[in-house]
Amino acid sequence: MITGAHTIIYSTDPAADRSFFRDVLALPNIDIGGGWLLFALPPSEVAVHPSEKNDVHELYLMCEDVDALVEHLSAADIRCSPVEEQGWGRLTTVTLPGGGKLGIYQPLHEVIADS
Repeated sequence: MITGAHTIIYSTDPAADRSFFRDVLALPNIDIGGGWLLFALPPSEVAVHPSEKNDVHELYLMCEDVDALVEHLSAADIRCSPVEEQGWGRLTTVTLPGGGKLGIYQPLHEVIADS
């Protein structure tokens, strides 16, 4: 049935953010024409949280070691928020070159193997 997911990040500077995903995060990608890059993501998961309204969605990337990631990103002059200890993981917020923000966390919860 479902074969994958397509995630969209809207940006006021898509070229800068595409470069970040390609060059800093080193995500595999293809150019589908005119510099329009699509990036492969590692296995993912979806959670459904309670809310007072529908159509609210969030994107977080996951990593194995958030401290190492923050160090790597800082060396590339990418700003990260201080790591927050949550019950479910260790979270930082990355400021993308285009000015948007993206949450990245090291899960402390069980993860689904080979998802």
